[in-house]
Amino acid sequence: MAAPSTKSVLFVCLGNICRSPIAEAVFKKMATDAGVVDKWRIDSAATSTYEIGNPPDHRGQACMTKHHVPMKHVARQVTKEDFMNFEFILCMDNSNLSDLQKKANSVKNHTAKIELLGSYDPENELIIKDPYYGSDEDFEKVYQQCLRCCNAFLDKNST
Repeated sequence: MAAPSTKSVLFVCLGNICRSPIAEAVFKKMATDAGVVDKWRIDSAATSTYEIGNPPDHRGQACMTKHHVPMKHVARQVTKEDFMNFEFILCMDNSNLSDLQKKANSVKNHTAKIELLGSYDPENELIIKDPYYGSDEDFEKVYQQCLRCCNAFLDKNST
């Protein structure tokens, strides 16, 4: 369980190799640049088992390198403990949200607040679309959305 003075966020997508590791990396860099990374527990995970143990997609890694955002992650699946150990679970689309809500219902007295990361987007793009079958431009769009959403999320939760 996170210490009371520590905030925590888990970013979630389907496979944990595209969107959620990008969001995790973007948020870690923002928190580091703001001097508050030591006040946060930051991770990402998948709703599925498809990619467990794999690194982030090479196109996502290239996008992060282009923007000078460090990325180091190995895909894992959301666990029941995550619903007790994270204050916020932020997902990318309605399918993720539905899967997480179903899993959360099996965790008695879970404490995590489950939301769409896009709900923080100042441009009101609620859904962060999966770029897996897309192009480098689709990964860039995910990066830009995560940048906006993570910035707004950090601002809202920096007190």
